[in-house]
This record gives sequence, structure tokens and C-alpha cells, in this order.
Amino acid sequence: MPNKAFFISFVNIRPEAMSNKGKAGRYRGSVKDYPDFDANQDAEALYNAMKGFGSDKEAILDLITSRSNKQRIEICQAYKSLYGKDLIADLKYELTGKFERLIVGLMRPLEYFDAKEIKDALKGVGTDEKCLIEILASRTNQQIHALVEAYKDAYERDLEQDVIGDTSGHFKKMLIVLLQGTREEDDVVSEDLVEQDAKDLLEAGEVQWGTDEAQFIYILGNRSKQHLRMVFDEYLKISGKPIEASIRGELSGDFEKLMLAVVKNIRSTAEYFADRLFKAMKGLGTRDNTLIRIMVSRSEIDMLDVREIFRTKYEKSLHHMIESDTSGEYKKALLKLCGGDDDAAGEFFPEAAQVAYQMWELSAVAKVEQKGTIRPATDFNADGDAKVLRKAMKGFGTDEDAIIDLVTQRSNAQRQEIIKAYKSHFGRGAGTDESALIEILATRNNQEIQAIDAAYKEAYHKSLEDALSSDTSGHFKRILISLALGNRAEGGEDFAKAQEDAKVIAETLKLSDVSGDDSTSLETRFMSILCTQSYPQLRRVFQEFIKMTNHDVAHAIRKRMSGDVRDAFLAIVHSVKNKQAFFADKLYKSMKGAGTDDKTLIRIIVSRSEIDLLTIRNEFWDLFDKSLPHMIEKDTSGDYRKALLSICGGEN
Repeated sequence: MPNKAFFISFVNIRPEAMSNKGKAGRYRGSVKDYPDFDANQDAEALYNAMKGFGSDKEAILDLITSRSNKQRIEICQAYKSLYGKDLIADLKYELTGKFERLIVGLMRPLEYFDAKEIKDALKGVGTDEKCLIEILASRTNQQIHALVEAYKDAYERDLEQDVIGDTSGHFKKMLIVLLQGTREEDDVVSEDLVEQDAKDLLEAGEVQWGTDEAQFIYILGNRSKQHLRMVFDEYLKISGKPIEASIRGELSGDFEKLMLAVVKNIRSTAEYFADRLFKAMKGLGTRDNTLIRIMVSRSEIDMLDVREIFRTKYEKSLHHMIESDTSGEYKKALLKLCGGDDDAAGEFFPEAAQVAYQMWELSAVAKVEQKGTIRPATDFNADGDAKVLRKAMKGFGTDEDAIIDLVTQRSNAQRQEIIKAYKSHFGRGAGTDESALIEILATRNNQEIQAIDAAYKEAYHKSLEDALSSDTSGHFKRILISLALGNRAEGGEDFAKAQEDAKVIAETLKLSDVSGDDSTSLETRFMSILCTQSYPQLRRVFQEFIKMTNHDVAHAIRKRMSGDVRDAFLAIVHSVKNKQAFFADKLYKSMKGAGTDDKTLIRIIVSRSEIDLLTIRNEFWDLFDKSLPHMIEKDTSGDYRKALLSICGGEN
């Protein structure tokens, strides 16, 4: 496992900490100053594009998306000098819909763009709280000050007073704190104050009856980013859970969402926007206002970092998702702001790739202790429980509630005792459910695999390896048999070997020049690496793979393999990266869309209930912005739903 110094070194290197400059002062925006810029010439080109019947939308988008914000403002001034007209008003007249909103947004200085977004969020019936949260939780002190001044200049109103008039409670109080733009910016951090703040946050929520929201507001609204990152680490150490879990447990509603957004931005503003973009486009329909707002506001700040984190986290490029989810000139303009397709050769940026990789590596290895939702029942009596179950199933009809209450409140070991007691009393046994090969074999540890093999032999009088050999074929069979042997190494990291193994993976996936080994030998070594190396070693291999190729290993496998072989290797990789996120994703997919994959749902809920289901629930929330119990409640019914919810352990 990487040492503490390693974690500190990369936690402190974040794109947003350097404004729009990356490592070595590199610009991280996707839109740059246009060379040989001539404001009068551009103003004339736009005038001609809008002259006469109709407008040349292609010419408009090509010009505006290839000029920086500063240059666009100069074009507006030149347009008024040359033609005595307001360019933004003419664009509004000539363009329509989402395309018009995007182009007009680009013509405003960023602080005036933010002011317009907030004005729209506050006006009319209801308030767009998500817009307020996104802008005020993510802007720097300087950006907040400029926004407040722009709002007053544009609308002759005080932004703070308008926010007070449209919001309430602790949500309002935190927004007002953020509007002051007084977050500390000193990078010198006091260790004593870090410990005190972590202790104060814990005492404000977890260890007292009720919550002291004022303490959360003061600390999260005023301390520097560097200080708060260390507070979050200290909080995890003393409480055993991340600060996000406590916020979800102690706060609620818009206030909870705002505080989670603040924490996310403290950790990584670029990742916050990558998540917002993904959620704006996933599923049915597109949240165009969110998509436009982020693409406009980040195009000259950190769009390259947002793109890279998006690609690494979601295994698809931002460019590709925009292309799939939008159309027409609107799509063309968004793609120009995006600045490139990270799936194309040569488009992957190594610096941001490292930041993104290190972020998931930290999330994978610096986890809190895994927790299940089911614990052994006290005063357990197998004979008594067997009789209760017999009574519940005897006669006409079945008492499902009694069965649910009993079975879901016993640990697996206790249930096995109940089965034996039931059989000895009533002469009946229990059947065995079938399993999903990839999911089970790719995620179980050596001890679990060996126990499965022994149970399989006892139940079916043949080894698991023999069963796999007779029911599968080719490379897929070889992968499953290798996993079924339960021979994965259990040691730490070997850095030199990790570099060699990363080279083998790169050669197998055709991302580097092939050495003297033939393809069959490479495939064998590739399979051996993924099926037998320890999890810590594989994390290091994946790290070296990124350094060597500037690609994520899961993305490369998905692109270059197919069928069951691809799915098996992807399951291994995702399990190594973050096993609980892998199960959360499987659960989500089992319930989304039409119909429910009940076998997968049952298998995961049952098998993880005493291991890490509580942690899976937290990952589910982080990934999909909804709770696992809530999704189960919507997607199932009757006693089946009651049993699942009882095992799941209640609402987040």
C-alpha cells in the first residue's frame, strides 16, 4: 500500500488549486486566445452571417467558439462601434433554443454569465436550488466578489438580499457565508486546528442528540481548501467514516446537497464538474441548462482536467457523450468548447490522467472498515426458530411477515443452523440457487473461493473446476478455472514486477510495441497477471500502465476485447479498483430500465449483507445520487420488497 507521504503528495496536487494553470504553469482551459485576432474583422463576419433572410449558424458557432471570452467582449464593442447595434440582442433575435442560450452565454464575461444564471434561478415561482449550489459552492473568492459586483451592475439589486428573500433556514445561512467570498487562502496549516475542527465537526453531529448546523457552516464555509482536506482525513481517522457519510446522516434537503457540493469542491472541483456533466446527460433526457452552464464556465479554466477525470471515472470521453446526447449546431458548439475527443489517439493528457488515477487509487485503498447490515441475533435458538418457520408455513396460507422478520434478522451462520434443526425436526431440506460465474469468481477472495469449491463438491459431488470445464470453453473457461483455484497472491507490492506486468498488459492490448513473445504467450501472461496477482500489486500495475500508455486499463480492455472474456477481465479490474462500487453498479443495472434482474439483485443483497452492504449503499449513493433502499422500494413489491429492505438495512 502506498505510504502516507505518497497520499499527501498527490492530494495536494489538484487542478483547481492552480486556477487555469496545470503543472508547470500549463493552461488547462480548452478555449484559447485566437492568434492574429482582429475584433473589427470578426464583428463584420458576424454581421454578414446574420444579414438578410436567415443566418449562417455554422459561421457564427465557428467564430464564437474559437475566440476567448476576452476577445468576444472586444468583438461586442467593435460591433456596436461599426453598426450601432447590440451584438447579443442580434444573436438572440437570429438564434433559437438551446443553441441561442449557449452562444449568448459565451458572449458575456464569466461574472455576468454567473449573475444571469443566478438571476434566472431566483426569478419566478420556485427557485433553482441546484444552480445556486453549483455556482456558489465552486467559485473562488475572487470569482464570488466579481459575481456580486456584476449582479449589482446588471440588475441594480443586491445579490445577498435576493438570496435571503428566496431561500430559508440553514441552506440560506450557508449560501450567505459563501457569498462573502472570505474563505481562507493560506496554505500554511495548523495541525492543532485541524484536529480541533475535526473534533468539533464530530461533536456537532455524530456524538450528540441533534445536529449543531452552525458548526458545520462555520468550518466548511470559511476554512481554506488545504486545511479542510486535512480536516477530512482527520475526521475519517477519529470517526471511522468519511465526512460525506456524516453529512448525509445528520443534514437533509437542500442544505445537505449544498454541504456535499462544498465538500466535493474542496476535494476536487474538476471531479465535481465531471460528475455534474455525467449526470446531466445520463439516462433519458438531457439537463441542458446544467450542460451549457458548465461548458461555458469551465472552458477557460479547467476543461482539460474535467475531461480527463470524466474519461477515467466513466470510461467514456466527454466528447463522445456530448456527441451521443445532443444534435445540430448545439452539438457542434458544445464539441468545440470540449476541445477534443479523449478516445482519439494522442488526446489523452498525462498530467490530468495521473490526478484522476490517484484519486480513485486513494478511494480504493483508504477505505473505512467494511460493514455489513446483518449481525447475529442475540439469544439465538435454532430449534425455536425452526418451529416458528414450520408454524408460519403450516396449514392453509403462509405467514410471510413472520418468515421475513425471522430470516432477515439472523446471520448466515445462524440460518444454516436453522436449516439443520428444521431438517432434524421435520425431515425437509433446502435447495440451492444458481450463481453468476463472472460476478462471483471475480470478486471472492481465496478463502471464499475455497469454501465455495468445498460446498460445491458436497452439494453436487464434483469439483467446481470440473463443472466449469464441462460448461464453458476457450479463453473464458481458462479465466474461470484460474480464478476458481483460489490461488491469488496475498502479498504487497513489487514495483519492478509491476512495471514488467504493465508492459505485458500494454503489449497484449496493443498499446505498445510487441516484444519477442508470441501472442499466445502474451495472452497467457496477461491472464495470469489479472487472475493471480494480489490486489495491492494489481493497483500498482494499473498505475504503471497509465504512466506507460496514458490509458486506463478498463477502458483499453473494453475497447479491444469482446464477449465473456471482456466481461470477466472488466469484473476483475473493477473489483480491484473498488469492489463496493462494482457491486453498487451491478445493483443499479439490475433495477434500472424496464424489468428487474432479480437473480442479480438477490445474489448481491444476500451475499454482501454480512460483509460490506453498508459500504455498497454509500457507494451507490455517491455514484447515482439516490439511495439503494429507495430504488429497491420503487422497483420491487410485496413480501419480496419487505425482505430486501430488511436485509438492506433501512434508508440512508
